[in-house]
Amino acid sequence: MREREQEGSRQPLIETLSFDCIFDLLSDQHRRCALYYLSDQSDGVATLDAVGQYVLSTDEKLEQTPENSSRIETMLRHSHLPKLEDAGLVEYDSRSETVRYWSQPSLEELLEHVRHKEHQSEYR
Repeated sequence: MREREQEGSRQPLIETLSFDCIFDLLSDQHRRCALYYLSDQSDGVATLDAVGQYVLSTDEKLEQTPENSSRIETMLRHSHLPKLEDAGLVEYDSRSETVRYWSQPSLEELLEHVRHKEHQSEYR
């Protein structure tokens, strides 16, 4: 589990999210895809552009155009990342446009289950 620096020491993030919060966070396809991408990063860090490109590539309804890429990044920046940040799952640095993901066991377990189910439904 990644650790969060707090007041000069490294402490593990042990806060438990409620199921209502987890289901709310996972209820949006773009937010789920952002979490899939971030949880796959070995150090939990990615650029906003990389997250946005991944989210766009997973949305079958959207063409991969600069306009759609910009729309996805705007949604991430103004809606999804703040919601994930409020839940304590990410930190977004607007100056460097990087996102740091902090895993949370309850979310991770359900996220992997949902990812598996979504992947299975693609082949039906």
